[in-house]
Amino acid sequence: MFRILEEANREALATFLCPPGYSAALAQAAAAPPGYEPETCPGSPVEVEFFWDASSRAASPAPERPLPLAPRSPVPGHRLRRPSGMTPPPLRRRRPSEWSRCETPPAVGGLLSVAPTAAGAAGRRRSSAQLELLMVFGGADTAAAGQPPAEQPPAEASCYPNCDLSIWMRSCDTEQIEPLRGEISGVIPSWLRGSLLRNGPGRLNVGDEQFKHLFDASALLHRFHIADGDVTYQNRFLRSRTYERNTAARRIVVSEFGTLASVPDPCQTIFQRVSSMFSTEEMMTDNAMISIYPYGDELYALTETPYLFRVDPETLETKQRVNLMKHVQVVNHSAHPHVQPDGTVFNLGQSVGLTGPAYNVLRFPPSDGSGVDNVFERAQVVASVGCRWPLHPSYMHSFCITPGYFVLIEQPLAVSTVQVCRTLLQRQPLVAALRWFDEPTRFIVIDRKTNRATSLSYQTDPLFFLHTINAYEEDGHLVVDLCAYQDAQMLDCMYVEALKTNPHYADMFRGRPTRFVLPLSPPVGLDPAANLVTLTGTTATARRRSDGSLQLTPELLCDLGTETPRINYARHNGTKYRYFYAISSDVDGDNPGKLIKVDTVTHQTRTWCEQNAYPSEPVFVPRPDAMSEDDGVLLSALLWAQGQERQVALLVVDAVSMRELGRATFHTDGPVPKCLHGWFKGDSV
Repeated sequence: MFRILEEANREALATFLCPPGYSAALAQAAAAPPGYEPETCPGSPVEVEFFWDASSRAASPAPERPLPLAPRSPVPGHRLRRPSGMTPPPLRRRRPSEWSRCETPPAVGGLLSVAPTAAGAAGRRRSSAQLELLMVFGGADTAAAGQPPAEQPPAEASCYPNCDLSIWMRSCDTEQIEPLRGEISGVIPSWLRGSLLRNGPGRLNVGDEQFKHLFDASALLHRFHIADGDVTYQNRFLRSRTYERNTAARRIVVSEFGTLASVPDPCQTIFQRVSSMFSTEEMMTDNAMISIYPYGDELYALTETPYLFRVDPETLETKQRVNLMKHVQVVNHSAHPHVQPDGTVFNLGQSVGLTGPAYNVLRFPPSDGSGVDNVFERAQVVASVGCRWPLHPSYMHSFCITPGYFVLIEQPLAVSTVQVCRTLLQRQPLVAALRWFDEPTRFIVIDRKTNRATSLSYQTDPLFFLHTINAYEEDGHLVVDLCAYQDAQMLDCMYVEALKTNPHYADMFRGRPTRFVLPLSPPVGLDPAANLVTLTGTTATARRRSDGSLQLTPELLCDLGTETPRINYARHNGTKYRYFYAISSDVDGDNPGKLIKVDTVTHQTRTWCEQNAYPSEPVFVPRPDAMSEDDGVLLSALLWAQGQERQVALLVVDAVSMRELGRATFHTDGPVPKCLHGWFKGDSV
């Protein structure tokens, strides 16, 4: 009975989400039986091909072309191919023998479609009217019969002797519920009063099982409270439904971004399992382990699903679960909203309607004192823009805002809405729904006066990003800064196995801070080769293409890998700024545990580092009555490697000179994992 209902629901859901012309093809793809497991070659993804006759399509899609890979690609001799167009039956499974072996296996369940350039592809001919959609189910842990294991470096060998990546693989086994007083060295400024609240992966192990990706680990909240030169520390797990279910079952029963649930939840009856198939609240993870932001007068833990959790800023207790789908038309939202000076919050979400997926800008008004839920009850969609690819909205981890514009960056990494249905119904990891389109990255500029996208189209070469740095308007231009990668392989770097053995980690994680300059009203009739950027002090360019769109070429802000960037947010978010602060992402550097200050005008950098120490995202706190942009301090949670897993510190660095002012060190009862993002909440005077 359960199987019959499951298959019926799967088919109905797949058909419902497919617009006319696509339903038959996608329904079959989405309705593949749950027992279907493709054969796999160790270290190689599995390609499942579908073909669609595109002769009836008016606009011919962009041709296939190789995606530039890092110099030491983990898949030598291969190229990435984009999924182009929709696809009908039948589905054909490629044999493992058609795959050439990899030097090292891409992360288990790797997200990118990789196709061979030689043996497997040789001799196959397709008409120009045929396009292929590559749907990757990810490599298996066990080798296919007759296939030799992929070569890996010895377990004891370190690919990057100056970087200990094991700090990402810690599991907190004992919460620090009561505040722990720190050992102070140096000087903690007396004017600094408040709490640095942090969020991130806290538990990789559940019983005898382990999550496969860092984005899957159970959320752990941290709090450093600062007052009168003293500091206390505490941590606590976020009590999400996913955490509670996994803990009760003593195993992983909810699939995550990169981890497949091992078995159905043993705590559920057969009837509960059937009913859960009709509820996204039961099927979708709510593990909010990315960030913390204020909505109204409260603080909330966020992830990229539509669930957020109100937390007590003093005890770190989980107080309330909020499902945004009950308040506004979105199926997900970004973990990096923008908080305005008056308390208004803007965020980016996605919806799926009759015309397909759309990007929605959401507005959450300031609290009016009528209750904590009022902020969400009064939420509204203020702008909506359709996505470029049918049923494949772009993955957007963050976005930009200025006084006059919202800036959305539509990168080639997209989410297959049909495959999302499959991941939920078949309880697959969510990473299976990601697709890479080898097409340009598009900048969508929405005018805040009209809440409509401007008529100009901006694009640049394919890139991948997680975090924007800032954006601002100047002299008829929009300046957009972000931490860019040439492709999305860096997400594969965060698989636990990749952290242990991947010798190409550094190249896959090779990102750089870049600046794009978008002319808002460029002149027409000029030479096509003319640079339309007239802003002084930048080498970024914009040139008009034959179709009228503008091709952007970025400026490199510095030649260091930077991640989790922060600015003087209260004063300069959306306005012209000069400095940003970040952690190093160059694991092959002499000292990869760096804090970095970048001067976007001179491109000069200053750094702070300490041997064997790894700081977290630097949060800028301005000095009272500060006169300059960088007059303040950086707060960072500091960890040590080489067996010092039960030690953590709050580091206080002068933001002007990047010299350490002081620190508070704590010796905890359990291991302290590395956190991702946080928020500083000042104490009320």
